[in-house]
Amino acid sequence: MSSGCPFAGAAPAGSVCPMKEVKSNNNYHSGDGDKVKDDKSAGVVSPKCPLGYDSHTFKLGPLSCMICQALLFESSKCVPCSHKFCKACISRFKDCPLCGADIESIESDADLQETVDRFIEGHARIRRSPIHADKKDMGNEFKNVIYEDVSMERGAFLVQQAMRAFHSQNIASTKSRLSLCVEDMREQLDLSGDSLELCSQLGAVLGMLGDCCRAMGDSGSAISHYKESVGFLSKLSVKDLEVVHTLSVSLNKIGDLKYYDGDLEAARSYYSQSLDVRQSAVRDNPKVMSQVVDVAVSLAKVADVDRSLGHDNLAIDGFQEAIKCLESLTLGPEESGLEQRRISVLEFLNNQMAEYQSTATRPVAST
Repeated sequence: MSSGCPFAGAAPAGSVCPMKEVKSNNNYHSGDGDKVKDDKSAGVVSPKCPLGYDSHTFKLGPLSCMICQALLFESSKCVPCSHKFCKACISRFKDCPLCGADIESIESDADLQETVDRFIEGHARIRRSPIHADKKDMGNEFKNVIYEDVSMERGAFLVQQAMRAFHSQNIASTKSRLSLCVEDMREQLDLSGDSLELCSQLGAVLGMLGDCCRAMGDSGSAISHYKESVGFLSKLSVKDLEVVHTLSVSLNKIGDLKYYDGDLEAARSYYSQSLDVRQSAVRDNPKVMSQVVDVAVSLAKVADVDRSLGHDNLAIDGFQEAIKCLESLTLGPEESGLEQRRISVLEFLNNQMAEYQSTATRPVAST
């Protein structure tokens, strides 16, 4: 799953992107943004959480899980201590991580989960009026009322919670939050048309949703989400490097799933599409070294499939071209992370050339 927030560039003035966090004393906490002034004009509701929580500080109190640090999902309590966590999180423990008591059983807490669901529905929401709608034709939902949040747009809030859950391997929670985010954006697209900003955000979130399905072993749904992600991102300018990265990664992930499913021709097709996108980006941005490494990765993927298909000459040419790309790079000490990645990919390529006659190996991990 991508670590970047697709809403980082679209948050309202004075907001805080959930992915722009500072690390202090081994604890992560959101940076401070300028406070949003209450708009006392008619038709605007004061930007406060309907349940009384302050999202600007993200103190979600009893509605969050101590294990994954995200909002509770399938809220469950330990018996006999009654401490509450997400079901998936606490199921990995034999002792309560809060008090250390032996867990005799785990019971669902439907009332608490209902409160969490109401919190999500009312919290961090911006109700934006349809761009092309006539105000006279608007329903009561948009008429005279705009709900705002003091720190972030609803989509960013949901993505934040999803990523916290994903990092703690609570995949079901992640999928639920991202699905709700996708639902919100689909509604907005229906109202406003194919906004480029919304297409970019939706493409990124659909890619994350594909990662969830893949982690849950549902390759069919994963491919569907990745393909839809590609569809939305393909509407955007491929000169935007963030779009290039997200689009090419989604194409590679489809290729990976096709590869493992044994559909080598389809895998090669998607790997080749990703390679085309990345090579175009390098032509437009020759000084962006990370793009050159990405091209080498794509060349390796295509060559690996060519080898499996018995196209030996094409495979050798692809591996050699990828090695040439990486050996031509000169990286400074400030790019140590990229240098490590370059060395890792180069090592893989050299191994493939040295062991070319051996059994085919799995493709390079998606990047």
